[in-house]
Amino acid sequence: MSAIASDFPSDGEIDLKKVDWDSLLALGVTVLETEAKAVTALIPRVGPDFAKACELMLSCKGRVVVTGMGKSGHIARKIAATLASAGTPAFFLHPGEASHGDLGMITTTDVVLALSNSGDTVELMTILPLIRRLGAPLIALTGNPRSRIAQEATVNLDVSVAEEACPLGLAPTASTTAALAMGDALAIALLQAKGFGVDDFARSHPGGRLGRRLLIRVRDIMHTGDQLPKVPPTAALSEVLMEMTAKTLGMTAVVADDGSVRGIFTDGDLRRALDAKADPSTTAIADIMTHDCVTVSGEMLAAEGLNLIEKNQINGLLVVDENQRLVGALNLMDFVRAGIM
Repeated sequence: MSAIASDFPSDGEIDLKKVDWDSLLALGVTVLETEAKAVTALIPRVGPDFAKACELMLSCKGRVVVTGMGKSGHIARKIAATLASAGTPAFFLHPGEASHGDLGMITTTDVVLALSNSGDTVELMTILPLIRRLGAPLIALTGNPRSRIAQEATVNLDVSVAEEACPLGLAPTASTTAALAMGDALAIALLQAKGFGVDDFARSHPGGRLGRRLLIRVRDIMHTGDQLPKVPPTAALSEVLMEMTAKTLGMTAVVADDGSVRGIFTDGDLRRALDAKADPSTTAIADIMTHDCVTVSGEMLAAEGLNLIEKNQINGLLVVDENQRLVGALNLMDFVRAGIM
């Protein structure tokens, strides 16, 4: 530590010219190595106690109430969020607030997951008798298996570390990383046991990009009705240009009288037609359209439709029903607006 900050006042500005950058970088590597060792040391501890903790949470009829003070509280919030997003209903309860009324948030059908590196956190110790009186099982993640919280828990998971990554040995670093990793292990084990799948995950994240990619279908973002550009095969190029301009998708479908798709005409086709000196008033669209166009079902995931656009290097898609009749159209900007890309 002295190699980095020995000449710097604790409350003054740092002279960057005096920073020993090599030592600073070396310390960064040491921190990561220390925390990696702390997580690796947890692997042999994933055994009967871990299984018992999973059993308690799997059989829980209520919710998992995750609690902890200070830095452990921050980790507890993250674990609660991970559990909830992975199919196990959970929320964070501040232990200090619990003893001032919020303990009523815990019911007899819940399971309590408490984090304490020391295993003797005063705020947690205060509510232990009340949790025990409720009959809610207590799972503890502690750094001291002989602590009171560990001893009074229904099951204790040992998340102790050999050392903190902080050079002073004071700031919770490796210990919080270990607790977070064990919480992740619990959450993912429960996810697997419950058969929580991709569709379930998407329903838990409807507002995020992942949820949109897994939930939104082509039918949800395609243009239909009066917004749908379409012309008959006999239409002249001049008529087609008017339709494309009015509907602003940069393309139009070419459809037969029964509504079945015969082709597509795009801005790219227009450029090629103009290069070939096509007469807008006399050229029939059937003669210059793209016949083998890409069509999709409205039930296709929008993300899959985007993959088709990228794979075929096109700017839009026509949407058809089971009889190949046109029902919709969409272009690249529709995927952008929907947050799919």
